[in-house]
Amino acid sequence: MIDLTELAAQALAVADRVEGQVHTEAVRSLLNVVGTTIGAAATAESNVVAAGLRRAGAPGEVPVPGRSDTFDAPSAALLTGFAAHLDDFDDTHLATVVHPGAATLGAALGACWQQDRSGDELLRAFAVGIELQLRVAVAMSPSHYDAGWHITGTVGPIGAAMAAAMLMGLDAETTGRAIGVASSMTIGHREGFGTMNKPLHPGKAAANGLVAATVAKHGLTASPRALDGPRGYFRVLAPELDESKLLDDWGTRWELLDNTYKPYPCGIVSHPAIEAAEELHQLIGGREVARVDVRCHPLVVELTGNPDPSDGLAARFSTIHGVASGVLQGPVDLKSYEDTTVRSEPLIEMRSKVALHPDPDVARATAFLTATLADGGTESVTVRNARGSLEVPLTDDQLDRKVLALVERTLPGREKEIVEAARGVATIPSAQSWFRNLADTKGTPA
Repeated sequence: MIDLTELAAQALAVADRVEGQVHTEAVRSLLNVVGTTIGAAATAESNVVAAGLRRAGAPGEVPVPGRSDTFDAPSAALLTGFAAHLDDFDDTHLATVVHPGAATLGAALGACWQQDRSGDELLRAFAVGIELQLRVAVAMSPSHYDAGWHITGTVGPIGAAMAAAMLMGLDAETTGRAIGVASSMTIGHREGFGTMNKPLHPGKAAANGLVAATVAKHGLTASPRALDGPRGYFRVLAPELDESKLLDDWGTRWELLDNTYKPYPCGIVSHPAIEAAEELHQLIGGREVARVDVRCHPLVVELTGNPDPSDGLAARFSTIHGVASGVLQGPVDLKSYEDTTVRSEPLIEMRSKVALHPDPDVARATAFLTATLADGGTESVTVRNARGSLEVPLTDDQLDRKVLALVERTLPGREKEIVEAARGVATIPSAQSWFRNLADTKGTPA
């Protein structure tokens, strides 16, 4: 039996253990998601969501990173989570494919407008919120994801509620109720991948987690068996479950340490093939390519097998597009996934030359690429453990450069300021002020 109050107490107790490498990784996770949020905050897709929220929500004063307009707290949380995940450039827990930062940051933003906290308290709540949602994910993986659920949307509300509850100063019993409420507010199936609906999942997770903590604070109750009851969260969503991965070793085992940061803005299973394609570009040296064969794990085809994407969102779930971009142009970046780039004739032609060959004997982190040239020659590249993996993590310098580029996209001239503020978050006295400074203080509301 999972006692929600006891689970909440375990999570609350490890806030003081966010130190050393855990503290370092929490800062890196926060920096990364701040960058992805700001980088996509003013896109056409985010403006669509913002317009809908203004129509459906109430006026508010809560800012959103990278934007000049303000919203009510749940709407600000939703838009933050949406923007953070829109480019598929946010953090990834490789064992579960959860992107934990988006929902956690959004809920934390909303909670800090109910009660201001220090940057140190914000960072600890962010870390523990991520840890709880990752533990929930590990406990029911891979059966939950394999059933078609978008796990980022289904575990996100629980981690978001945890972070919000901590920032509201809730005790273990009330936090446990918040977790119970959040467990009934899950959202997201994988059919939405490659559409605007996918980033809405962590956006709604952020808003739902914030609301769950808020209503629990004001007395709303939930079933004490919300997680493990006969009709509860795990029984409904997880064909297979290992409760020990949720309940054991709090404070000594941190799933947060297995969070990773992407070098490419697309589905992470594509990354080994894309890195190999970039290397092929150098080897080919401008010679004409007749064909590119990619031998990869079957999950690559299942998750990112779109052979001919029509726009940038769809291209993020096309390994064929990523490989074609790398072979044709070299470095793959945000511009590689702009609609005009995806629809360009040279890339359409190159995509037609790329073929995926799923092989269950190939590891998920490995890709074998062979380019057959028009003159009959061949060039081959193998990548095992691409940049951004646990084995080859982004360095601090690489992560900083990634975030600098993302911020420049939306808030040019403020790149260094934003990165320094995120890296120094634990030293600031006011989380509200920190969030306010992430907004576009000079722009005109969209």
